[in-house]
Order: sequence, then C-alpha cells, then structure tokens
Amino acid sequence: MTEISLTCDVNIYSDLCSSGQMTDLLYTEKDLVTSLKDYIRAEENKLERVKRWADKLDLLTATATQDPEGFLGHPVNAFKLMKRLNTEWGDLESLVLSDTTDGFISNLTIQRQYFPTDEDQTGAAKALLRLQDTYRLDANTISVGNLPGVKHKSHMTVEDCYELGKIAYSEADYYHTELWMAQALKQLDEGEQSTFDKVTVLDYLSYAIYQQGEIERALGFTKRLLELDPEHQRAKGNSKYFEFQLEKQRKALEKNPKHQIPERTKYQMLCRGEGIRMTPRRQSRLFCRYYDNNHHPMYVLAPVKQQDEWDRPYIVRYLDIISDKETERVKQLAKPRLRRATISNPITGVLETASYRISKSAWLTGYEDPMIEKINQRIEDLTGLEMDTAEELQVANYGVGGQYEPHFDFGRKDEPDAFKELGTGNRIATWLFYMSDVAAGGATVFPDVGAAVWPQKGTAVFWYNLFASGEGDYSTRHAACPVLVGNKWVSNKWIHERGQEWRRPCGLSENE
Repeated sequence: MTEISLTCDVNIYSDLCSSGQMTDLLYTEKDLVTSLKDYIRAEENKLERVKRWADKLDLLTATATQDPEGFLGHPVNAFKLMKRLNTEWGDLESLVLSDTTDGFISNLTIQRQYFPTDEDQTGAAKALLRLQDTYRLDANTISVGNLPGVKHKSHMTVEDCYELGKIAYSEADYYHTELWMAQALKQLDEGEQSTFDKVTVLDYLSYAIYQQGEIERALGFTKRLLELDPEHQRAKGNSKYFEFQLEKQRKALEKNPKHQIPERTKYQMLCRGEGIRMTPRRQSRLFCRYYDNNHHPMYVLAPVKQQDEWDRPYIVRYLDIISDKETERVKQLAKPRLRRATISNPITGVLETASYRISKSAWLTGYEDPMIEKINQRIEDLTGLEMDTAEELQVANYGVGGQYEPHFDFGRKDEPDAFKELGTGNRIATWLFYMSDVAAGGATVFPDVGAAVWPQKGTAVFWYNLFASGEGDYSTRHAACPVLVGNKWVSNKWIHERGQEWRRPCGLSENE
C-alpha cells in the first residue's frame, strides 16, 4: 500500500493522538479542576452560612425555652420570633435549596464535547501494549513508571492495570490480558487498596491463560480463586473442565522449525537497537564531510555537514540543515491541519486509515509561506533534483505509540496506478527532516538490511527509492518505530521521476 493523502478528522485518539491535541486535553482537565474547586468553595460557603445560623438559633432557643413566658414577655423578642418564622426561615430554605452547581455543570457540559470516547481510550491502551511489545517492557516497569527518558513518573493503580487487561480481553488479546491481570494481582498481593478484589482479577487471569493453551497454570489460578470464594460457580465449572482437558492434553508439541527471522521480529529488534550489525570493513567506508553538491553557488562558501548512515541502500544524513525557527514555523502551520494519516488501498484505490500507520499528518505548499518555498529550494539545491514535480511537504506528528510499520515509499509493479493521478511518475527519492529529538524510540529502520537511523533535531536523511534504471530498490523498505517516550515531529518530501531526466540519467542495467 502506498501512502498518498489524508482523510478528514477522526476521533481524538484512534490508536494515537498528536501531542498538540493531548496537550489541549490536559488544559481542559485543568480548567475543569478549577471549576470543580469553585463549586466546592461555593458549597462550603453555603454550609458555613447555614452552620452560623444554626449555632445562633441553637443558643437563642436554648435560652428562650428555659422561661418561654418571660422571654416572650419582651415585645422585641415576640416581634423577632414572628420575623424569623415568617421571613428568615424562608430565606434559609432558599439558601439550602440554592443550586451552586450551575457553573461547574455548564462548564462540564461544554467541555464534554472534547472528551475522548471509548474508542479513544481503547486506542490509547493499544498504543501502550504496542510499546510494551516493541521495547520488551514488562508490566511492572510500565506500572511503576520506570521508562527511559521520562521526566514525570506516573504510577498505575490496580484499576489502571485491570482496565488495560480488560481492554485486551475484549479484543481477544489473551497474552496482554494475562500480563496486566497478573500485574493487578501482584499489586493487590502487595497490599494496594482497590475497588476490585482478587476474585475478579483471578477470574480473568485464569481464563486468559487457558486461552493460550496453558491449562495447568490456568487450573492453578482457578484453585486459588476457589480458596477465596469456594462457591464461585464459574470457577467450579472451569476447574472440572481444566482437569478434564489436562487428562486429554498432557503433552503440547511446540513447533519451532528453523526459518528466516520474520520481518516484524527484525523490525522490533532494530527499534530496540538490536539486530544486524554492519561489518567493520563496510563501516570503515562510511564517512562524514563538508558537502557543496559539486560547487553549488549556495554552498561553495558555506558547505553543509553530511555523513553516511548506511551503504546499501545509500542513506545520507545532513546535519544542522533546518533551523529551530524554521522548525517552529513548520509546526505552527501544520498543527491546525493535522489529520489521521491514511494509505491508498492498491486494490480499491480508496483512502483509508490503517493500524500499521498511526500518526497525524498535514501538507504544506510552497506558495502559502515563503519559508516553505525556501525549504523546498534547499532540498533541490542539495539533491540536484527537480522539486516542481515533487509532492508537497508532508508534516507528521507521532505521539506516544505512534508508528508506521514496514512499507515502501515507491509504487511496485503490482500497483501500476499508484501515482497515476499525479502524472509525475514513481517516487524516485525520499527526503526526511527530523524536527524534534525523541526521548526514547522513534527510529527510522530498514529491516531488510538492518539499518537504524535515530531522530536528531535539525537533521535530514535522504535516500533513493529507485535505481537509476527506474526499477524499485526493495532494500529501501522501511518503518517508523513506535515512540516510547516523548513525541516525534518529522516532515518529508517525496520526489518523483518526472523532471529528473537530465538530473539523474537512466542507468543501463536493472540494478544500476
């Protein structure tokens, strides 16, 4: 599938929310807390006034009832009694019945339209589970907040762990159900107070383990549940069923044939900084240099810093190539337009969201802001490629869990109409700006060759997607790793074939 455009807006999370929108939610919640405190103060003020009235009358009536006739013999006391009962008690009734919730409730109603939905919450949970898998984080590490690079630790309660496990359970994801129900149970065993009890957690945990084929372990947790609640009907039935199954299936054969490492495994290994290592001989051929693109007038006196990242495919990085001022301007222009990124289905041609591409994107044109035109010109000057036929500058924001799984930028032979509507040929090359540092995660990886390029603010990487012959270079299949901590801003330029005939002449051999 080839990514070419965007859809209209979607829900706040959709597996990922851009950092800008999540920040807005934080301020929304802060505003609601302020409103709630105002309501509490109003209620406390009202109760204080009622209390003062009650204390005053308690003292007065205690004195008056000791000698009622003598007390009422004083004409002022008689008048004040009439006044209190006729007027002041009515005022007190109005005070007690007065509604101080109006401000808070109206504010809550207004803000509720921006609240995340159940779908958003599920998306946030899936993003967390995806990070857990990619970076091999155990549930306890996440629960206590010990993530690399974090500034603000956040501890997960039993309720949080239970909710994460339940969302996984609703998706029939029994592996993660087990991990998070086990974490909830661990925290309960350590004495943490919770509205959930061990029986409820054990019920989910034992069933999730059974669904993964570990009947003996499932039976063990079921027996523990029955120790706590001997009359639990489902557990009693499950216990008998598990024992019956164990009699039939004592030996489960684990199929583990030797085969090539699956692409997803290589992708996740590279995201963790593991995997293929370049040989010292190949590494010795990678250099850094000052680059002026064959004495280009713009760079003869001020060449740019360039360094080789990989040899095959040739991936090069430009350092200090976009300023902080330019980065902030690009973000400023993009933020109001960020929408969930889509891919083009090669069969139907319909633009659709996909679980393997999770980010928010926006397109910026050169004619709408001089700075964008200046950036486009810089790419042309350094690559020597024509920008008039390139796609607009695409800006993408990956929040926590944001990713783009392995894909090609170019259209393959089985996608003959991938860029037909553009009329500019295939995507010959990719230029990618890194507009932020990332605390943890977020690398650009090439699973087939073992390359991993890490985000570095102010730099850009460049590679050709096609050989000079026009054939696709399948070694450029790449992915954006999930962001573990922080958020990632990038912008990219997809450069097309048309207009490059004299700038990058066609090669004679297929892989030239």
